[in-house]
Amino acid sequence: MLRSVEMKHFIQKDPVKVKADDDVYEAIRLLSAYRVSGVCVVDDGGYLVGILSELDCLKAILSSVYNKSPVGKVGEFMTKEVITVKATDNIVDVASDMLNFKHRRRPVISDDGLLIGQVTCRQILNAVKEFGGSD
Repeated sequence: MLRSVEMKHFIQKDPVKVKADDDVYEAIRLLSAYRVSGVCVVDDGGYLVGILSELDCLKAILSSVYNKSPVGKVGEFMTKEVITVKATDNIVDVASDMLNFKHRRRPVISDDGLLIGQVTCRQILNAVKEFGGSD
């Protein structure tokens, strides 16, 4: 059984990042290259400004086809209101909240909003495996 632990032991410390003014095609390239379903969007200082998912990218492409226009920038399609966690948050609480909101990932930020990592369902499942004692 998983015991309560802090997020800092299970976060992905260098998540895939893009900037709001990056082209959506660049984000799609990164999603494919790193085999992830979403990326963190940061400003020039590394502060979180949003997230972009595969579904957001799909929306951008379909909008482009429908409107016969360029696909656009990440900032046009990213989710700007993001639920974040801190490195000291309890992994059980975070997992429960992710399940309630049906989120696959949560950016991890410092007290001043700097992106320091990300936690995904995969990291949480690995934590359960580690503490469950099964290989």
